[in-house]
This record gives sequence, structure tokens and C-alpha cells, in this order.
Amino acid sequence: MLVLCHGFPVEPQGAQRTGAAFAALADRLAAESGWRVVTGALRGVAPSAGDFSPAGWLEDIATLVDRALVSGERRGAWIAGFGTGGALALCLAARQSRVRGVACFGAPATVSDWAQDLPGLVALARRVGVIRTPGYPSDLRAWGEPFRSLAPATAAARVAPRPLLVVHGAEDDAVPVGDARTLADAGGPAAELRILPGAGHNLRADPRAVALLVGWLERQGP
Repeated sequence: MLVLCHGFPVEPQGAQRTGAAFAALADRLAAESGWRVVTGALRGVAPSAGDFSPAGWLEDIATLVDRALVSGERRGAWIAGFGTGGALALCLAARQSRVRGVACFGAPATVSDWAQDLPGLVALARRVGVIRTPGYPSDLRAWGEPFRSLAPATAAARVAPRPLLVVHGAEDDAVPVGDARTLADAGGPAAELRILPGAGHNLRADPRAVALLVGWLERQGP
């Protein structure tokens, strides 16, 4: 079973479109790979209620894994995450052995820099629509604390020797391509690194990225 996770939308009101876009991608992956694929809109992303927080999104991804395994999947779950979703997928997999492998697309190797300007991050989250509740968060420091403790690169090392696919656009202007190399190096011999020439950050729409994911899934065995 594959759990598919979106990232943090960056365009204005992107929260309104992200959920639908990943539902379509899940259908495509299921058709092309033969895998069962589950996805969902993390809190703050339409049609889900709630507001974005790093701890909340991590909990939501864990819930998607729960749902995948409750459906009768005995082999465990693999996670494919884009951007922030990929970074959080690594952090979850480092804690849970039932996650059998992770594929990251345009994922950052660290999120601690987000904690340097929490008011600015909240303002961005409001612009893109993943925070909608007036006065949220009431405790800015507590809301942002997970950004200081979550370490995707360290998590990648703990995921090893489970399979790890790291895909990054060579022209990504949101996450440096060096982050992909950091994650792949941390993942050890089981990690695969693929840099896509000419690609930016939005790998969800890149057919080469989808093909790499389908091929990786095929190599995970029956």
C-alpha cells in the first residue's frame, strides 16, 4: 500500500487546489503501478478542516498510514511525499518500522530554518490558505517548536536500510538540490538519488518523476 502525501502549497490559495490534484495523482499511480494508493488532504488543505501545524501534519500522515494498514495490508506501508510532505514522511518512518520505504520529491533536508521567522511563516500560511482560523496559533512558540526538533536528514539515516528514493529538480528554486544529496547520503546504500534536468520544485506535474516512482514501486517486490 502506498500513502501519498502532498507538500506545503506555495501559491496564493493553493490549499484549495492541492487536495484535488493529489487525488488525481493517486488514481494515476494506482492505474500505472497496480498498487493500492491512499491519499488525503492534511489539515488546512481543502477539503480538510483545521489549520496547518508541523505536529498536526505529522499526526495526519500517521493517520493515513493507520488507514492503509486497517484496510488489510499486511506488508506494511510505503510513503511517497512531496516537499514538506516528504520531509515529514521521513520523520514518521524513522519512528515507525511499519513504514517499509519512503520516496521523497523536492524534500528539504532540514526544516529548522522555518523556525527563524515564525510570524512570517504564519502570514504565508494564511496567504496560501492552510491557516484560516482567526487568532491561530494562540501560542506561536509551541506551534513552531517541532520545526526545531524535526530533522529529515537524521531521520533518513534511521530509515536505512529500508529503501529510500530521493528525486529532485535540478532547477528547484524552493529547496536547494544539495538537500537531495544530503538525504540520499544519509539513507546509505539502499537510497537512490535522481536529479531531473530542467525540473523545478513542482515534481507532481513532471511525468519523469511519476515514472521514477512507478519504477521504484515495481522494485519493492510483490
